[in-house]
Amino acid sequence: MLKLMLKEKFSWPHLRKEIQRHCSSCITCLHAKSTTMPFSLYTPLPIASTPWKDISMDFVLGLPRTSRGVDSIFVVVDHLSKIAHFKPCRKADDASNIAKFFFKEVVRLHGLPKTIASDRDTKFLSHFWRVILKGNHKSWDEYLPHIEFAYKRVVHSTTKLSPFEVVHGFNPITTLNLIPLPTSFDFIHKEWVSKSSKSKFIKDLHENVRNQIQAQTKKFSKYNNKANRARSFNEGDLVWSHIRKERFPHLRKYKLCPRGDGSFQIIKKFNDNAYQFDLLAD
Repeated sequence: MLKLMLKEKFSWPHLRKEIQRHCSSCITCLHAKSTTMPFSLYTPLPIASTPWKDISMDFVLGLPRTSRGVDSIFVVVDHLSKIAHFKPCRKADDASNIAKFFFKEVVRLHGLPKTIASDRDTKFLSHFWRVILKGNHKSWDEYLPHIEFAYKRVVHSTTKLSPFEVVHGFNPITTLNLIPLPTSFDFIHKEWVSKSSKSKFIKDLHENVRNQIQAQTKKFSKYNNKANRARSFNEGDLVWSHIRKERFPHLRKYKLCPRGDGSFQIIKKFNDNAYQFDLLAD
């Protein structure tokens, strides 16, 4: 807009670059036009060595409210196998309710994880869930165990195996396995191997899965870093903060409120994409 206004009356070499330079240093512009565009390269999480050692937690929001009052899904995913647990919940559920489910359905079955990754924000809407649950707006939570079972049985695009097979070494029985087969059909379940063979099989399986995840991560990083540029800050540097309504509702009450605030001093650097800075500084 500023460039068009100036071009109506003035002209000089490098007009566009100078206007961009001026706007990028304008405090008012920085407040009003803050964005969340990535300025650093994609940093993948470390590849897990065993199942349920490293997990992620997230939420599916925006679902129709059922007759039981639930409108969201709490999702816990294992980083290695990609196997997941789904728990129907309410958007208004507090941390204590989520913690109860976590200990009941995750820790009880798999033990305490070593790391947990979570964005801790207003989570995400999923058109995938809307399609699956179409026609069952008042009872979709009753079908959630079946959806979880189907998810665990389907081959994952990253590991090239089903999550259930990565964890247990074999796929669960489905209705197809109950169909009578010819007596000449030779079927040997992976579960029937000896203990020593099964132990080696599981170790080799996990190693193959880690290699597959590493290859996929490398491919994903290369693709996502095409549009990103590396930018790193150090402790003591001054930075701006993008204000999201979900995290700072008192600062973003209206659409025209400033989107950025600063400057704040970095007090700790975790990596090139994660920093801690002092929001309380004057």
